[in-house]
Amino acid sequence: MTAASAPGRPQTGLLAANLICMASMVIWAAGLPAADLLIPLLPGDQLTAMRMSWAAAAVALFWLLREGPGPLLRADWLRGIAVGSLIGFGAWCLILGQARGGAVLAAVISSTLPVVGIALEVMLDGRRLTPALVLGLLLSLAGGAMALDPGSGAGAGLNLVIGAALCFCSVTLFALGSRLTVTAFPKESPLGRTAVTLTGAAVAILAAAGAQWASGGPAPTFAAWGWPEVGAMLLFSVGALGISQVMWIMSVERLGIGLSALHINAAPFYVMLILFALGSPWNWPQAAAAAVVGLGVLIAQGIVPLPFGARR
Repeated sequence: MTAASAPGRPQTGLLAANLICMASMVIWAAGLPAADLLIPLLPGDQLTAMRMSWAAAAVALFWLLREGPGPLLRADWLRGIAVGSLIGFGAWCLILGQARGGAVLAAVISSTLPVVGIALEVMLDGRRLTPALVLGLLLSLAGGAMALDPGSGAGAGLNLVIGAALCFCSVTLFALGSRLTVTAFPKESPLGRTAVTLTGAAVAILAAAGAQWASGGPAPTFAAWGWPEVGAMLLFSVGALGISQVMWIMSVERLGIGLSALHINAAPFYVMLILFALGSPWNWPQAAAAAVVGLGVLIAQGIVPLPFGARR
């Protein structure tokens, strides 16, 4: 799947791919605090539809300007809707989960992406289940549980559990969608793959949001929006989804899904640093939870070997 594993690959190429992936995660993490500003303003389906539409329009326009109209006319847009719907509904679940648990919880649960990717390989590719993978999964789940505030009341605690479950559903859908984005469009560039699947995601979520509105849901209102909200939306959509997704697919092509996904382990720390810089207090329990999740992922991938059992 990845050219990075080919013999003789220059180390500078690997370094560049890792830097691209790290930058992708930083941009994505910056979008989570921006989402905190936007979530109270719109229902989750409408916010996701708006986010997907802005991101898809920006990436598709850049694709057109960079590669011309030919690739757009030849693209398999129906397949793009099918694959993109996974990413779109995953993004919707993330917004719903973050609304209940906050940006740090969303980042901590999202950092289980490498383990989810390995689990998909076990189910879809016949990868063998090893003690390291089992322990890594357990540690990742334990870290996700640690990210929940044990001092919350019963109602708040249940809300956090639901939020964590929604975030984990988002991770699963995104992992499957990312896998299919790379494998289902082999002739497209990373920019083209991202444009096709984000457009598909926008179509799917716009249809879902339209159905909700037609069935009696609230209409969108922008009375409370100003330039800060518009800026946050640009960061959350064009930045944290459009640009970040292009860079993510580029790194997956070069490094593979496993090594690329390792970079998301740093996302909770990026989010906590951003929130801390914006004046929020440092949360040591959630920092510890992020470390436990990261350790679980490293063990699951064999980066930190176990003293017993085989790694493969």
